[in-house]
Amino acid sequence: MPHDLDQAILLAPAGGHRFAGATSPAYANMVGPFGGTTSAAMLNAALLHPERLGEPIALTVNFCSPLVDGNFEIDALPARTNRSTQHWVLELLQGGEVAATGTAVFAQRRDTWSAPEATLPADVPPAAGLPSLPKVGFLPAWVSRYDMRFLPGFAPGPFDGQEQSHSVSRYWVRDEPARPMDFPSLAAICDSFFPRIFVRRRKPGAIGTVSLTTYFHADAALLAEQGDRHVLAMARALNFRNGYFDQTAEVWSDHGQLLASTHQMVYFKE
Repeated sequence: MPHDLDQAILLAPAGGHRFAGATSPAYANMVGPFGGTTSAAMLNAALLHPERLGEPIALTVNFCSPLVDGNFEIDALPARTNRSTQHWVLELLQGGEVAATGTAVFAQRRDTWSAPEATLPADVPPAAGLPSLPKVGFLPAWVSRYDMRFLPGFAPGPFDGQEQSHSVSRYWVRDEPARPMDFPSLAAICDSFFPRIFVRRRKPGAIGTVSLTTYFHADAALLAEQGDRHVLAMARALNFRNGYFDQTAEVWSDHGQLLASTHQMVYFKE
């Protein structure tokens, strides 16, 4: 049987540069589908395109309106191909109307000088020694598609309305059931963080991601090396102001390799 994620991002050619897909109840969110699978499906359209060259290094998805459960179509247009990079324009439609827009950049990576600058915190315990987040209560369906293991002091909640001084999250995460990592699964995991305002204010509320950008630092070989093991996800907000807040986050391999960095802007209603 195909993995739930593969079913959620499954696309069929629909003529020209268009692909057809459908939302999955396995990744339902509080309103509409989980944004991570929407991003992964839009990336998958470019990955499946016969003109695609190279591997993704950047993906931006702008959510124009809430998606509804059901069918959708994605247009993936290769806007320009250079010697090293290929640029894509993406558009997701439901009922003939645009629900999300996006861009992606693919690249032919070269074996050149490389050096990390960001580093992991020194006190990160291994995933095997931490408990999984319980899949009970009010959590939307998509949360059950991940095994999340929060580091001590960074678990979400309690949702008692007692505001805390930060919005930092740190946890190990992998697909549930386990699935070898690839670019679509990494794109989806980059949206697996609970909203920063929920963490900071310790209470749920009305929110919606407006724009989500992911930068892929890993190539296919590094993702294959990671396999289906947990990756470390860390996120924080920089500012909450006048109905919008941001999120900046990193996803690391269990061997200390930075796989992706991601940023998003989110609307919230008081």
